[in-house]
Order: sequence, then structure tokens, then C-alpha cells
Amino acid sequence: MPFSKFFSKTAHRRESADKLYLTLVALAREPRFYTDLGVPDTVDGRFEMLSLFVYLALRRLRREGEGAARFSQDLFDTMFADLDQSLRELGAGDLGVAPRIKRMAEGFYGRIAAYDKALEEGDEALGHTLRRNLYGTITPAEATLVRMAGVVRRLDGAFAGLPLEALHAGELEVPLDLILAGQAETEGAQA
Repeated sequence: MPFSKFFSKTAHRRESADKLYLTLVALAREPRFYTDLGVPDTVDGRFEMLSLFVYLALRRLRREGEGAARFSQDLFDTMFADLDQSLRELGAGDLGVAPRIKRMAEGFYGRIAAYDKALEEGDEALGHTLRRNLYGTITPAEATLVRMAGVVRRLDGAFAGLPLEALHAGELEVPLDLILAGQAETEGAQA
């Protein structure tokens, strides 16, 4: 009996991580990031947007301490299992997928550290981090970087205000219209 309880909790946690991941994918696919904010609408650009949203969710979960560590790991695992499958669907051979996934995971960990540091240091640092990562394959206008830095700060505030239960349910009330319009509060914004 104790084993069955362990596995059912693990399965439920993974199912919750899957739901959250699908919600984050949908947020990252918002067309205005690509049309209005100039994020490259390429495989790289979409990976960067997805990485940003998963980072924001992980950042929020980190505030819960050790209690959310397993769920955070499940979210990370879900993301990279999906990326593995996507690479295979794009035609990457079996031998080429594992090294690519490893590089992507290392890059993602680097982005976590860079975004954490930039959000603490201020808008100029955040702009540099966005230029290097989100806009790494193009040269965005300075005004675009400033606007996107504001969007990221408002997104971070929105995620900070989300209840843990909402993350577990994958039902995020993120006021994307207000955030993109620059009207949402930077701390604890919710719809």
C-alpha cells in the first residue's frame, strides 16, 4: 500500500507539471511577442520565449522552498522531454538529439542565472540579458529592449502573485493584455 501511494502522488505531480507546461507553451506562443516585440519567429526565438516563461514559473515555485522542488523538477523534465520529441519530429537523428538536449539544458540553466541576476540588478542589466538571449539571433532596437524589459518585469510580478494551487492546476491568471500594454502592476498583478 505505501508504494501505491508514492506512485500515485508522483503521477499526479507529473500530470500537474504537464498541465502547467502546456499553459506556459500557450503563453510563449502569444503572437504579439513576435509581431509587436520583435522576438524572432524561429525555432530559436520560440525556444527563448518558452525558456523565459518556464523560468518565470520556476522562479515563482522557488519561493515556496523545498516543498516545490520536486514539482519544479517535473516541470523541467516535462519541458526537456517535449524538446527532445520536437527535435526528433524536426528530423534530428537519434545520435544527435542527446547532445543537443544537453546543450539546451546547459543554456537554460545559464539563462536562469542570467535572468535572476538581471531582475535583481535593474532594467539596464535586464535589457542586456534579453539582447543576449531572447534576441540573440538579431539586433533589436533599444526601444524594443526597454519595452520587453518592462514586459518581463510585469510578467515576473504577475507570476509572483499566483497562488501555488494555480501553478499546480496549470490555470494561470496572467493578465497578458494588460502586461503587453504596459498597464499591469509589476508586483503581484493578477487578472
